[in-house]
Amino acid sequence: MKNLYKLLSLPAIMVIGVMLLEGCKKDWLKPKPLSFFSPENTLVDVVGFSSALNGCAKNLKDEWYGDGAPIISETIFSEIAVEGTDDKTGPAQNLDVQIKPDANLNSVDANKIGWYWNQEWVGIRLANTIISRLPAATAIPDSTKNMIKGKAYFFRAYDYYRLTNQFGDVPCPLKELTSAKTDYATVKRDVILQRMKRDLDSAVLWVPWKSDRGDVNRGAIYHLLAKIDLALGLFDDAIAAASAVINNGTYKLMTSRFGVDAGIASKNVIWDLHRPANKAAATNTEVLFLVTDAFGNAGRFVGGIQSMRQAAPGISIAGIRTPNGGTGISALANIEIDNMQLYGRGIGRCRSTSYHYNEIWDDVNDLRHDSTSGNWMYMENVRYSNPALKNVDPYYGQRLRLYSSTGTLLCSDTLRQWYPWPHYKLYIPDVENTPMRGGNTDWYVMRLAETYLIRAEAYVWKNDMANAAADVNKVRQRAGCAPYTAAKMSIGTILDERARELYYEEGRKTELTRIAYLFAKTGQPYNGKTYALNNFSVSNFMVDRILEKNGFYRNNFVTIHQDMFKISQFHVLWPVPQSAISANTDGRINQNIGYTGADLNVPPLDAIPED
Repeated sequence: MKNLYKLLSLPAIMVIGVMLLEGCKKDWLKPKPLSFFSPENTLVDVVGFSSALNGCAKNLKDEWYGDGAPIISETIFSEIAVEGTDDKTGPAQNLDVQIKPDANLNSVDANKIGWYWNQEWVGIRLANTIISRLPAATAIPDSTKNMIKGKAYFFRAYDYYRLTNQFGDVPCPLKELTSAKTDYATVKRDVILQRMKRDLDSAVLWVPWKSDRGDVNRGAIYHLLAKIDLALGLFDDAIAAASAVINNGTYKLMTSRFGVDAGIASKNVIWDLHRPANKAAATNTEVLFLVTDAFGNAGRFVGGIQSMRQAAPGISIAGIRTPNGGTGISALANIEIDNMQLYGRGIGRCRSTSYHYNEIWDDVNDLRHDSTSGNWMYMENVRYSNPALKNVDPYYGQRLRLYSSTGTLLCSDTLRQWYPWPHYKLYIPDVENTPMRGGNTDWYVMRLAETYLIRAEAYVWKNDMANAAADVNKVRQRAGCAPYTAAKMSIGTILDERARELYYEEGRKTELTRIAYLFAKTGQPYNGKTYALNNFSVSNFMVDRILEKNGFYRNNFVTIHQDMFKISQFHVLWPVPQSAISANTDGRINQNIGYTGADLNVPPLDAIPED
């Protein structure tokens, strides 16, 4: 686990003076002083602590940005997508082969499981440093200290929420690390989450409801608290936390046209909600917490979000032909039929499943799946654009087709090159890359639509289907859908609505694992089957649902590179990188069941050593 706590790449104005933890093997947790930018010189006033909090936000932000963005790894461990790269061996397709403790777990060409392990610990270390240094900052009033501490609690709880639903039981340091430590112990997941709940219960008293965009506010803290309450099976508490946000009045779903494209009559509020310039707009009352990334600003992610490159189909990859046999699509931009600038030069890395692009859409009026307005794109919306076809092939400028009139398949790689996609989510104008990949943009981390769905889920667990339907319908009716009845409500219905609303926003694997724990804890059935914690990695809801909904994994689809899609029950939890376990020479960090090394596990702790 190289560079577990590496220094964040921030502009000078945002540089936080932290201790750098780097290296591998035995010194992976050895702190390295940074002279002038040490906590002693930086974390002494509000400016220094604000910069440190900015560092926490920057660390969290990178999940959605760049080539092979980490969010793809979350999405392909779900019903929604698979890894579509099929010109090499290495991408996470046969998970039995590719996902191992000593495998490459942090690469654009493999997966980003190791990124999550590394960067979530970075975030925790940053938050711990802030929290540990606050008492000595005597020049800061207590009320301001509490506000800073509340925000640091938020970032720490966010990272622990993700870690415990990606890896399960993990270590739980709560204090600043000032010397080498190689005796970490694994702590039970619920114990960690209970501590995070306690922290957030305090944080909501200290942090105001309103803040600058990109800053933490009380709404975001309550939203995270509701998720942690759900994870703990505290359904009444989850309802109360979500209701605090919904009923406060500060936040409202966006139901009317607004922002930069509001004057374009053919568009709609769903399009408006996801325009880069509208996400952080003062008129947007739906956003609780987002990460900011504007072109030209200090600290922007160089290269942009690249969402079109990652998740749109690879239409420019050789293989799409006209019925006359001509090469159908050009990879060039700024030509007569400019597909590359309209849709971006996708590579199909985050390849949607039929569950995501077809099976969940049950209302023809759903604006989130509307191709007339351009929110949703089908391959048949794209036109043959290769300039070499002009005046030679009559299909130039016509819409793509998958088969000729005689039944000949006109696409050589339907995995990577042929599937519909949510253009309204992925289309981000790009001034840096030609052809476009997806430029700089703010991105939602938490918004009120999800808060309604969190509360709806809590109602479902309590068998209060009328209230669950009322909350789901708030989201559905904003999208133009007919309301659901109470009889329609189930955990599956909630997950379907989350898939419609939160694609490329939520950490889907995180949420599926959280729900899998709940099925195991409550004993409630799914499709007539019940689960238990004592064999969680042998039989669980998450993998059963993936196999039910994701045909690539269920059918062991084989790519043109002859790699097979396969997922097993133990993939409900990701492997702890072996380098982390090996470096912890004086203690035991447990490995998850199903992976090499799990036979050496010891019982996880019932209490946090530093608590």
